[in-house]
Amino acid sequence: MFQEGNLTTNESCQIHDGILSPFLPIGYIFICCIGLLCNTVTLYIFFLRRHADSSMAVYMRHLALADTLLVMCLPLRVHYHNKEGPFFLCKVVGIFFYINMYSSILFLSLISLDRYLKIIKPVWVFRIQKTKWSHMASYVVWVILISGMIPFFSSNSQKHPCDKVCFHFHSKGPVGGTINLTTVVLFLVFYVAFLCFYVKITKKLKTMTMGNGDPKAQSRKKRVIIKTFLVPAIFTVCFLPYHAVRIPYVLAQLNVIGDLHSQQLLHILNESTLLLSALNSCLDPIIYYFLSSSYRKTILLVLKLFFLLSNHLSLSLYIYISMKLYRPVHDTG
Repeated sequence: MFQEGNLTTNESCQIHDGILSPFLPIGYIFICCIGLLCNTVTLYIFFLRRHADSSMAVYMRHLALADTLLVMCLPLRVHYHNKEGPFFLCKVVGIFFYINMYSSILFLSLISLDRYLKIIKPVWVFRIQKTKWSHMASYVVWVILISGMIPFFSSNSQKHPCDKVCFHFHSKGPVGGTINLTTVVLFLVFYVAFLCFYVKITKKLKTMTMGNGDPKAQSRKKRVIIKTFLVPAIFTVCFLPYHAVRIPYVLAQLNVIGDLHSQQLLHILNESTLLLSALNSCLDPIIYYFLSSSYRKTILLVLKLFFLLSNHLSLSLYIYISMKLYRPVHDTG
């Protein structure tokens, strides 16, 4: 008889992680460790150090906060992997994970909008580019996402056997299914707008002159374009696969797709692409490094100090060991 965690198929969930079972906890542990380290440093730079306030900096602060909160959900996700856990705790942690994932998506979109306006409309200053309005837009993002998740707190149905397993395939009612499908459609709208921003930014950068007469100008321009496309590349890799799978997966949760084999396949695809979306919390600091000069300078300074300290300690250790190993021979006559 197939066994899933501490549950058996004659009484509970027949959908399982399959080949992903050993890799999901390892993947989430890796993302948690790297993401927590990178985002803790980022929070220190953006919140505790004196940092030039701009619309871009405001969005980056909130993005770093969302990424940090997301990776803090992962230890519980690993602990309750394929297990029955406290129903309400699993629900709260799951909802908390999605709030921070979608806040990351929206803050990346706002960063892209900010770059679009500064490059395409450099003479104009829109309200959303002022720090006061950037703060307001960021707070609105949090309020909308938290409000949108409230209906999921009221749902406590455990009709489907898989509903007892934390962070697993769960059945959905009409309200939950509608919200999920609407979210996917909104993401696709944002994604198309996202791509349009960067197509126009690229066209603008290609027409710009960077150091007339300088033979290195073209290579500099190429580097600027490559750095510009870093944001959509990370955004696409992390979030598009998950939302591509999401529509058939939600239909399976609604039992519109009722075939067990199809549900099993969709569950594996959903879990693997969800892991990719969590990886975004480790990749966002790369975006800060290339888009924020103060962040980049701070990181380079920290790395320089680290290597200097490492070299100093290595030299001190070498001298100490050499002195210990050196045994002078005394002439006794």
